[in-house]
This record gives sequence, C-alpha cells and structure tokens, in this order.
Amino acid sequence: MKRIDSPKNEQIKHWKKLKTRKGREKVGRFLIEGNHLVEEALKSPIEVEWLLMTETTVIPSSWEARNQDVIIVSDQVMKELAETETPQGMVAICILPQEQAFTELKGQFLMIDRVQDPGNLGTMIRTADAAGVTGVILGEGTVDVFNSKVIRASQGSIFHLPIVKGDVLEWIQQFKMVGIPVFGTALMGASSYTAIEPQSNYALIVGNEGEGVAEEILAITDQDIYVPIYGQAESLNVAVAAGILLYYLRG
Repeated sequence: MKRIDSPKNEQIKHWKKLKTRKGREKVGRFLIEGNHLVEEALKSPIEVEWLLMTETTVIPSSWEARNQDVIIVSDQVMKELAETETPQGMVAICILPQEQAFTELKGQFLMIDRVQDPGNLGTMIRTADAAGVTGVILGEGTVDVFNSKVIRASQGSIFHLPIVKGDVLEWIQQFKMVGIPVFGTALMGASSYTAIEPQSNYALIVGNEGEGVAEEILAITDQDIYVPIYGQAESLNVAVAAGILLYYLRG
C-alpha cells in the first residue's frame, strides 16, 4: 500500500489543484471529502480513482474499495487536501463523469439560472433529490456542481440524479415542444404558487440570489409563480423557495 507523508509531494500538489474549477476541468478529476460522501460515490456509477486516508482511518467492510486504490497519508497531507476545519481522515479522487442525458423529457425538472452560492446549489440538488425530481439543469453562470462546497451541501445527491448543463432558453423550448409546462419564479407579474395545481410533468426555474430569474427567460415561461411572504423578511432564500415549490408541485 502506497504512503505519502509530505505535503510537498508532487502528487499532492497536483491533487490540491482540484480545489479549483480550472484544475478539475484540466485533468478531468474532482475531489470529495469525508466518509459519507466517499461511500455515496462508491455506490454510484462515479469512478473513484484513489482513496486517501490517514493511518487511523478504517474502511468499512461494506465498501467496495480495493487495496491498490488506497494511499495512506499523514495528518499534514490530509489537512492540505481537505477543506473542512476538522477533516474526517478520508478524501477520494474521482473521475469527472460524462454529462448525463435524460432518457426522455418526462417528469419533474428543476432549472437553475445563475445561482452562484455553492451552499444554495448543493442544498437545491439535495432537496430536488429528496422530492423525487427527474433531473436538474444548470444554466450558464451557475456555480460548478463539482465545487467541494456544492458537493458537501448536496450530501451526495449529486450522485443520485441526472444533472446537465445548458442554455435555459433552449431547454424551455424543448420542454414546450413536448407539452411540459414551464414555471418561472418572480415577484412582479406572478401568481402565488397555490394558484396552480400540482403537476406530474413540469419544469421549474429558480434564479440568481440577487437578481432572480433573467427577464429574457421569464418572457417565455408559461406562468410565473412566487412564494408569499407574511412577515417582515425582504425575500426568501432561493434554496428554501425551491424546496417549497418542488414539494408543492409534486402534490
């Protein structure tokens, strides 16, 4: 079993670059941290290339991990690779998957327009997974789904459902061609979400934390909806609003 003790090791320096989007895309790899996320990755079609663990970390017997995939690292090396304040003693280097395709345009879809906070994106993916959404579409300008904070906030849900990137305007046209209603989210010119009935097929669009869904997108939706605010808050967090709408629309 291989062992790396020095944070200055060339391979460790190489893997540290996976903390950036540019570094991930350059070599087609991404890094995940913590036992739960590693376990979720091992159970998914994602290819785990290497497991890095400290000497005191134990691999559960239920995991399908081969000895030749494991590298023992020092605590100092683990701190270099981990991004949490208290590392759990395990990270995995995974191969970036080929973008998944939807088998058919049928079901419930969440489209995300320019959401930039990793925690919000990860939470929405986790919520979409819990609500049984068919797939998630990430519009241009949205934070990278393989950002470590997105992955942690998703709690492994990025491994559970199809997530594709694309132009939201083009996706709206595709949904309209197969008769799937497209609901935007907005404050102006919109109806309370309870004004529509739960749907077996729909596409819901949520937008940027500060600007909401782009005007050119709202111009071609079938209907725009909002979640009423009854207290003094100026607005709802986009992930919270998405959760309310996804569960309501499911019925």
